[in-house]
Amino acid sequence: MIKRTIEVSTPGTYIKTSEDQLVFMRDKQEVGDAPLEDIGVLIIDERQVTCTQAALVAAVENGAVVILCGEDHHPAGYLLPVAGNQLFTERLQWQTKMKKPTAKRLWKQIVETKLRRQGDLIDKQHPAKARICQLGKNVQSGDTGNCEGQAARYYWPALLGDTFRRHRDGPPPNNLLNYGYMVLRAAVARSVCAAGLHPALGLHHHHRNNPFCLADDLMEPYRPYVDKRTKDLWQAGWREIDKNSKTRLLRVLTDPVVVAGKKGPLMVALNKTAASLVDCLSGKRQEIDLPQP
Repeated sequence: MIKRTIEVSTPGTYIKTSEDQLVFMRDKQEVGDAPLEDIGVLIIDERQVTCTQAALVAAVENGAVVILCGEDHHPAGYLLPVAGNQLFTERLQWQTKMKKPTAKRLWKQIVETKLRRQGDLIDKQHPAKARICQLGKNVQSGDTGNCEGQAARYYWPALLGDTFRRHRDGPPPNNLLNYGYMVLRAAVARSVCAAGLHPALGLHHHHRNNPFCLADDLMEPYRPYVDKRTKDLWQAGWREIDKNSKTRLLRVLTDPVVVAGKKGPLMVALNKTAASLVDCLSGKRQEIDLPQP
């Protein structure tokens, strides 16, 4: 089932639960509701929103990830169903016992796929396309040659213009990319936890202050889907993060993606990727299921 993504950004909204529904109120009047079991991501992007503790717990217990945003629209925190899988303890042991060669092999697959998907977005006539595709073929175990970083130098100017520089605090369309990546990261974290994996134990990312290292690893080959939506919005004249641009960026989770030879919504594809990683950690397989052309 495709889970819904709900974004709440209207001041004065009050969120509560009633009969397995998440209920949204304003001025003591109900303005909307959604079955808890249908919610995959709940984004609260307004300081003047009130939410009961029961509503937050119910959302997480039903498998949703809750994103709490600050004034800059960046996530200030996440609520995740970390223990939502009955095999969580067993899979946590697999993660902690994972050998470095395994992690490096899987990271190689992730980088190769990311560069292929990036290359797909570049016009055939642009010289950056051939360079990115070649770098994708040169990725070594663990990406010791930093092909990912090298490709970025060609990718961003080719995708969004010669003057564009990717920086979190940079000018638009960096803001659009930031919001799209926030949504994607939350969805990946949700899939990771649903698979019984701990989001802090990554394959490549290992920063001690990052509780979502594994989510950051697995979102890499899916970033180009956010990039594509951002490019379309940018070319259509969008510059600000507002209700309409958010709505369009949220739709990335329903974009069609091919994984393991089957096409489906991106959010479903994320579940397949996380589940395949479990099989890799258990020794059942050698490759992760990642997005295909």
